[in-house]
Amino acid sequence: MANTERTPGVVAGRLAAEALAENFGDLNTPFDGHEALVAADRCYFCYDAPCITACPTSIDIPLFIRQIQAGQPESAAKTIFDQNILGGMCARVCPTETLCEEACVREAAEGKPVEIGRLQRFATDAVMAAGVHPYDRAPETGKKVAIVGAGPAGLSCAHRLAMNGHKVVMFEARSKPGGLNEYGIATYKTVDDFAQAEVDWLLQIGGIEMVYDHKLGAGDLTLDALTEKYDAVFLAVGLSGVNALRAEGEDHAHVRDAVDFISELRQAANKSTVPVGRDVVVIGGGMTAVDAAVQSKLLGAEHVTMVYRRPWDRMSASEHELHLATSKGVRIITGAAPTRLTGGEVVTGIEFAYTEDGPNGLAQTGETFTLKADQVLKAIGQHLDGAPGVLDLDGGKIAVTGPGRTSQTGIWAGGDCATGGDDLTVTAVAEGRDAADDIHATLMG
Repeated sequence: MANTERTPGVVAGRLAAEALAENFGDLNTPFDGHEALVAADRCYFCYDAPCITACPTSIDIPLFIRQIQAGQPESAAKTIFDQNILGGMCARVCPTETLCEEACVREAAEGKPVEIGRLQRFATDAVMAAGVHPYDRAPETGKKVAIVGAGPAGLSCAHRLAMNGHKVVMFEARSKPGGLNEYGIATYKTVDDFAQAEVDWLLQIGGIEMVYDHKLGAGDLTLDALTEKYDAVFLAVGLSGVNALRAEGEDHAHVRDAVDFISELRQAANKSTVPVGRDVVVIGGGMTAVDAAVQSKLLGAEHVTMVYRRPWDRMSASEHELHLATSKGVRIITGAAPTRLTGGEVVTGIEFAYTEDGPNGLAQTGETFTLKADQVLKAIGQHLDGAPGVLDLDGGKIAVTGPGRTSQTGIWAGGDCATGGDDLTVTAVAEGRDAADDIHATLMG
């Protein structure tokens, strides 16, 4: 145990290196060959498989499991990648327990589904580890497409367009690709720099040029300039603006956005250099809140509390993720909204008011309580930052119809920045893929 574990305030090095290495190891150990065969044998290979319907990318799940059962993991991976080119990441981070596995017939009959996510990882890892890229580019079409944002939607769109013979130029605001896969997901879900390894593998298709440190609306990267130079534009800029608490004292020191905290931890070469409080409060009820809370605990925080303003069943994080949080020692309080952060320049506590979710919406009961806090992490959602003014918006996102068509001809959008998504990597991949197919069909007449 490091000497700083019980030190008050926000400090680095709360745990020894050995403890951190163990805490941030792979959350789900991968199957070996025998385990994969045993798991595959549990599949009923349903003709009208409900798991396919539940998958946002419509992977033929019974087929790829049968291919694993037949000793052909490479063929299984091809079945997955045909629908979801980021199938390796989705196998790690998607809430399969509420998607394909929840729909599994075994789940309904026995309460224990086929472990589809781990089988998908087994297959995709086999191909990626071999350095094999099972796709070739079609002949050059002479068309050029600009993609803004190198997250899951942008990467999926880029690969499909490049495979169809188009030249793709990707503009990314950060210095590395991957989007939330790289910057916004808990470290223990994607160990060994998997997000970057997957991008490197994807780019083997060829025909994709990467341009970093270019943000839409900054400098000469404007929609007007892009539409003049390129035959089509796909926007996958995500949601970079973080919602405010609108509570007194929000500007105190050590009050920060949970996504920034997660990003700092993901990019840290040495996790012991990332400072964390002893008494951490995370405000929010989604996957980001869970990732921030669990990782605070794994870094050595003594007390970590998640607080959500609505009831437990309204939390967007899955039951699996919430149980993970409580298993790591995170306390979860529901039905409470922040009203005031206490302290001078540095936060020392946060006051909450209990809430009731009635027919007229959320209302405070008048009863309050205060939690001790030397660090507060905000995970209350994000919004579109610097929305392109020429495009129609809906609910603060870029309005799209069908396969990502915006209000302007020649411009498509997908992922978190566009309407219709559910903030999942797998959904963003599907939207990027479908937009690419529509762009290809449009460009080729």
